[in-house]
Amino acid sequence: MSLNFNNIKKEITNLRNLINKELNKYLSQKKDYAFIIIKAMRYSIFAGGKRLRPLLSLFTAKLLNLRYEKVLPFACAIEMIHTYSLIHDDLPAMDNDDFRRGKLTSHKKFGEAIAILAGDALLNYAFEIMLRFSLKQKNNHKKFLRAIYEIANAAGIKGMISGQVVDIISENKKISKNKLKFLHLHKTAALIRASVSSIAELSNSTNKTKNLLKIFGEKIGLAFQIMDDILDETGNEKQMGKKLKKDREKGKLTYPGIYGLSKSKKIAYNIILEAKNILSKINGNKIGLLYISDYVVNRIT
Repeated sequence: MSLNFNNIKKEITNLRNLINKELNKYLSQKKDYAFIIIKAMRYSIFAGGKRLRPLLSLFTAKLLNLRYEKVLPFACAIEMIHTYSLIHDDLPAMDNDDFRRGKLTSHKKFGEAIAILAGDALLNYAFEIMLRFSLKQKNNHKKFLRAIYEIANAAGIKGMISGQVVDIISENKKISKNKLKFLHLHKTAALIRASVSSIAELSNSTNKTKNLLKIFGEKIGLAFQIMDDILDETGNEKQMGKKLKKDREKGKLTYPGIYGLSKSKKIAYNIILEAKNILSKINGNKIGLLYISDYVVNRIT
């Protein structure tokens, strides 16, 4: 089957506009005493992200014949959680970055205190949005709770936070390949996996399909982080919008650091092939998910 990715590129532009419109609605600015926090939240949310995670959510919905309006609150919530993690990652106590996507990081723009609170606000607001939407539904609340649980689990101590902890405590230390994989699966892949698995929980899919999609999302997430490691070594700072080679300078754990660049690329491509093979076992319109699978290993930023 010939895949027409030209149509998908147009659809992605339309979906990004849809996502941004929804995020703008959630973060409408009101003149009150806490006006600065909404300004800081908007600054990071609209700093030029490619919306990979909400796009994965919407394309999963398309595969499972779910209407976009039924999953948009979850897609936007995941983007908010992702953005909160970036704000906190950039703080002096963490990665200490001055630029993100070519713009000053939140703490450089607003100061550390407001940046911390902006991250906290995005995390809490994400769950408020999902719960408010779920409470409005007339039946089958369990599937909405399962979707929220997928996201909470991925963002918490069994997911992203445990990965961040391992990243911090392992700086300048020799570690095993298994520990490196653990770090990447939790710090990055967990939330990307939840972008897919949470939407699967909103559907009437079989447990088999849900499990396949969870594995697919995890593989996409792992390959994405491996490519991030590679781009930190080989990318262009202007295109990436941030200082590169910081991982090596700080003694961070990376795939190129253990496997080398060439083998790391092969590992990422093989993981994407595995992800595509998983998709082949699921019926439905999967062209969007296939396109993102290719994008993950072929991107330059």
